[in-house]
Order: sequence, then structure tokens, then C-alpha cells
Amino acid sequence: MNDVRTYPTRPFLAVSAAIFRDGKVLVVRRARKPALNLYTMPGGVVEAGETLAEAAAREVREETSLEIEVLSLAGHREAMMRDKDGRVERHFVIMCFAARWVSGEVTLNEELDEAQWLLPSEITRLRTTDGLAEIVADAALIVNGKR
Repeated sequence: MNDVRTYPTRPFLAVSAAIFRDGKVLVVRRARKPALNLYTMPGGVVEAGETLAEAAAREVREETSLEIEVLSLAGHREAMMRDKDGRVERHFVIMCFAARWVSGEVTLNEELDEAQWLLPSEITRLRTTDGLAEIVADAALIVNGKR
């Protein structure tokens, strides 16, 4: 199967969600490349016809079985990986949202192999995707009504 996201002709738009429940945020560990074994937030590529908030809620549901309330954009990140020859192998622009847990318990899909609810301050002890702690801190401000 040819993955159009490998050696793309353009960046792909993606979303993620920093989901808060009882003062803790959900972090998940990726079970496959390109972010294998890194902790991050649930998320994925936006599909045609979806709003960014709809895509965030769908991706969270698909990856974790949770229902969430998407609150507001917390920031964005770019993930660009190059091969040994310097060619762009992957390129994603990720819109990161603050969200609240509504219902459900985490049930992982094949893309994830672990999930933890942590205090935002505990994230720094994990091996994460770039900028995860900063996005979570910004999302916490939104969830707590300080931004």
C-alpha cells in the first residue's frame, strides 16, 4: 500500500487534543512510526468536510474511545521529518486544541500502546513529541479559564 503521507507533495493538516479530567491531562504513547514510543496527545489527519474541532473529537474517539468537549485552539506545531538524503519524508501541520473529558474510559486502538492521566507538571519526565509540555501548559490555561 502506498502511503500518500510519505514523501508528500504538500504538508498534511492534522489535529490533536490536550484532554483534561480532574486536573490531569491524557498522554498517549505511539505504537508505530513516525512517533514510535513517544508520548503525545491523541490526534490525526483532518478529513475533507470536517471542521478542525470535529476532526479532533473524531480522532480522540477513534484512538481512545473517549468523548470530549473541544474548547479552543491552544497552539500549533509542525512535524517535519527528513530522510538521510534530506528529502521531506513526512510533513504535518498540527492544530492543537484544549478539551475537556465528557465520558468514557480509555480503550486504545492499534496506533497507541499506553495511556496515562498525568498532572501537567509530570509530562517533563516522559520522552515526548516536540513542544508537548508547552502545548499542555497553554491548554491548561484555557481549561482553567485563564486564557
